[in-house]
Amino acid sequence: MPDTSRFPRSSPYWPVVSHPQLRRVLPGLAVSALGDGLAVVTVFWLATQLAPHDQRGIWIALAMAAYTLPSAAGTVVFGRLLRGRSGAQLAGWDAILRASALGAIPLAYLAGVLTVWLYVLLLAASALLHSWGTAGRFTLIAELLPPQHHLPANALLTTIAASATIVGPPLAGILIGWVSPVWVIAVDAVTFAALALTYRFALPVTDGVRRSERGASKTAGFAVIRHDPTLLGLLVLSLGFFFLFGPVYVAMPIHLTDDLHASATLLGAYYTAFGLGGLVGGVVAGHLRDWPLRATTIGIVIGFGVAMLPLGLGAPASLSLPAFALAGVIWAPYRSTSMALFQRSTSTTQLPAVLAANGAILVLAVPLGTMLGGPLVSAIGARPTLLLCAAAIAALGLAAGGIAISLRSVRSPGGPTGTEVSARR
Repeated sequence: MPDTSRFPRSSPYWPVVSHPQLRRVLPGLAVSALGDGLAVVTVFWLATQLAPHDQRGIWIALAMAAYTLPSAAGTVVFGRLLRGRSGAQLAGWDAILRASALGAIPLAYLAGVLTVWLYVLLLAASALLHSWGTAGRFTLIAELLPPQHHLPANALLTTIAASATIVGPPLAGILIGWVSPVWVIAVDAVTFAALALTYRFALPVTDGVRRSERGASKTAGFAVIRHDPTLLGLLVLSLGFFFLFGPVYVAMPIHLTDDLHASATLLGAYYTAFGLGGLVGGVVAGHLRDWPLRATTIGIVIGFGVAMLPLGLGAPASLSLPAFALAGVIWAPYRSTSMALFQRSTSTTQLPAVLAANGAILVLAVPLGTMLGGPLVSAIGARPTLLLCAAAIAALGLAAGGIAISLRSVRSPGGPTGTEVSARR
């Protein structure tokens, strides 16, 4: 029998949850993640109530885009102001803005001035610092923990977020059945206010901008990525991975309803299976800390594409449903391993700007891929689109693997040191 006497101290997550500062922040992160889970349903539900009946589709799309996409603009607009700030400052300011802008929605409703235009504007304002906030959370990990604990810490954050996306939407449905969705938005605002207070009082106050970062360019994070082949390659891989998955959001429900004549219940079963697989994969990710990060990240892309093939090949649900769950398991560690590569390849001084730039680009990938899904499904059909996406994702991973191997052989033709360093990455 395995020796469990040292558990939980033997777990890779123990240094994270027992850290004197991080353990104070984790409850606030969990609460705000639940708020974001509530927003998955609530944001578009309130848009349907505020928008004119014949324009609901347009306003739902605008509302959902406004909740995420403005973060790309915020990365550039606030680059000079925020570059060089600590991880806790960036994450805290994002939480304050989220709480304030979202909290203004129920206040406007009480004042009788909430229109669909104002609603979308406030959603957009709430998202302006989101890329910086995400960068701040992962920078905080790099600031507080040694490199060997970065991957488990990243995995813990992504698992918290994944859990919230499973619990949040059904909880939002229940709450909306009791009260107006405006008040569920208010709950979301309160969760971010709680997170902002957590950052303010649970972590030590830092003294402003690091001296070396004063006067830095608004786009300095993009410049760092552009001049670092490792970071640029990782960004291109992530961009392609997420973009190629985007059409699945369009093709999958059409394939199940039109091609298989299945009900919405089966579609829900696929998404549930993927979400549960993601939870398993998130927990597993923390145990991959001794694996070579670059090879693991590329392997995830290849494995995900292969796991998606049964759905694209028209396999019966008895086979494609478990395969989709496996795809969720494989997908989940990607964010953790890719963030760990950034954390190991970038100084903590440059890391916030680099991660914000990375996030600003990637936030556009899935929406652009989803937009492509419509004409693609119309041109070749839903199932061929799923097959094309799966094959393209696997091919992307294989191409990335081939490039990584060739670059490693060029950089270290006979020297073990270069090879060892590359393997550790």
